[in-house]
Amino acid sequence: MAGAGRPLVVACDVPSGVSADTGAVTGPVLPADLTVSFGGAKAGLLLPPGDRSCGEVRTVRIGIEDALPDPALRRLEPGDVAALWPRPGAASHKYSRGVVGVVAGSPTYPGAALMCTRAAVDAGAGMVRHLGDAATRSLVCLTSPEVVASEDHPADVHVQAWVVGPGAVGDPAQESRIGAVLAGGLPAVVDAGALTAAARAAAEGGLGPGKVLTPHAGELEQVLAWLAALRGDADAPDRAAIEAEPARWARAAAEATGAVVVLKGATTLVAAPDGTLLSQADGSPWLATAGSGDTLAGIMGAALAGCAEDPDAFAAAGDWARGDARLAVAAALAVAVHGYASRLDGLGPVPPTVLAGNVRRVLRSRA
Repeated sequence: MAGAGRPLVVACDVPSGVSADTGAVTGPVLPADLTVSFGGAKAGLLLPPGDRSCGEVRTVRIGIEDALPDPALRRLEPGDVAALWPRPGAASHKYSRGVVGVVAGSPTYPGAALMCTRAAVDAGAGMVRHLGDAATRSLVCLTSPEVVASEDHPADVHVQAWVVGPGAVGDPAQESRIGAVLAGGLPAVVDAGALTAAARAAAEGGLGPGKVLTPHAGELEQVLAWLAALRGDADAPDRAAIEAEPARWARAAAEATGAVVVLKGATTLVAAPDGTLLSQADGSPWLATAGSGDTLAGIMGAALAGCAEDPDAFAAAGDWARGDARLAVAAALAVAVHGYASRLDGLGPVPPTVLAGNVRRVLRSRA
């Protein structure tokens, strides 16, 4: 029995009413406790919103596996994280391990800079540089003395990857720094306050390569609306439409911007412009809290910086993890580690300030 007075519900291949290809829900669905998929896991079992009706998913081999096409999407598992997360070697030094530049925080939202920089440090970056106002820099240095904080412009510092946007609202100096990073050629996590600027830059052809956008569904609605308005396209989808078909709209945003798009949610989707799609559902529901995204951005910045100068960083994953897909793998790794950190002490509240510290434990346990 699955519960008091209720029988165990087992679905074959996919619960009725859930699209096997997209995860879209077309009508009433009897949620399954267990879904048994034959030959290979159907994409819809790993895509929201249908994945929430699938329960535990088990795949049964039936002899056709070698004839199946390449996967429509992928999911990183704990063994993948252990194998792929950038780690230092005997000859590594702080610069070769990856320097993360962080344009985050403002006089109104200084806490975002603290959480983002702390997470980048705890995720193993060789060095973290923070650019911002004097008061925020002081707080960053007090809470994370490892961070090198300054009022420099991005052109004046050397980093391997950037994180821009968390809490960087209403500050002209931060907006100028964000613009410089968006136009540049270095990898960058583009979050929160920088997403609108990224949409504008993409529409005007000024978004540099290597960008990773990290919206939730509400922010993706705004990004797609900006793109539609600036390009004179048809009406953009609203939040409800995005949540009904998140894979479709994450891919559409990746194609429209030329960036990797990380659509955050209970199941987070990572879509690259080349069509690569990853689905991660590792986090606790307690991650739905203010500051969680700032922490994820810092972790992701460390992952990008750690592999930025290593073209073979993800060779263990296979040939598919190259080009744009390489950035997508780094982003999915960060999402997975963020999720594992939220569950490390069991299910319960996990403030972002605690979450960052848990990241160290996650990476130690998967060394």
